[in-house]
Amino acid sequence: MEAKDLDYLVDKVAALIVEADRVVVFTGAGVSTESGIPDFRSPGGIWSRFDPDDFTIQKFMSSEKTRRMQWQMMAEGSLLKDADPNQAHHAVAELEKLGKLTCVITQNIDNLHQKAGNSQDKVFELHGNMKWIRCMSCDNRLPIEDILQRLTKEEIPDCHLCHGILKPDAVFFGEALPQKTLNDAIHYSRNCDLFIVIGSTLVVYPAAYMPTYAVESGAKLVIINLTSTPMDSKATACINSKAGEVMVKIVERVRSQLSS
Repeated sequence: MEAKDLDYLVDKVAALIVEADRVVVFTGAGVSTESGIPDFRSPGGIWSRFDPDDFTIQKFMSSEKTRRMQWQMMAEGSLLKDADPNQAHHAVAELEKLGKLTCVITQNIDNLHQKAGNSQDKVFELHGNMKWIRCMSCDNRLPIEDILQRLTKEEIPDCHLCHGILKPDAVFFGEALPQKTLNDAIHYSRNCDLFIVIGSTLVVYPAAYMPTYAVESGAKLVIINLTSTPMDSKATACINSKAGEVMVKIVERVRSQLSS
């Protein structure tokens, strides 16, 4: 993409944000990869190193061996990477500070939007959050740090309240998305006037339905992704570039337009 074409698109997207009243940002793995977190499906990602069958909810709940293996992986850091937010995360957080963000809907499970400064109540995590652990019996939720401390003495930690099975609070294969989060995401998608996709190929469902809901309700669509997506033809603007570099430029223009 030529610089002049990029500048034109950046200006166009910035103007769309300034004009909009209800901006929803939707993020996928392409945002996390810029913080050094491999895409699950890419070389070096989770599925190139581990058997996806070991990450089904059915196997986790029924097999003590599977739970022991996963907790060992957690203790070794195989499933957790202590990453920092990148330019894209900080740019999205800046949109909130500028009053130009209704919410973030994310497919990512790394907690980096919150770490960058987005309000917890404005981030809807469709696939959960690996920084939290949930009891499958009493629904008690606690930070991963509390469990990591116990893993030095316990191979398979259980809930201190009810002794139920503990599980990382990310959505496993065969597990339904968190219903309230999904409902909220659908609501905001259908009630925004600008929907911005950042770093998603829009092929994982039901998350990928969100931009469709937005467009069907009359919202304008912007897609920022390295490769094409099935929704490109519906977008007002498509930018095939790295998320961080583009979002920094867009937010700079937004800030400039709001202050002029």
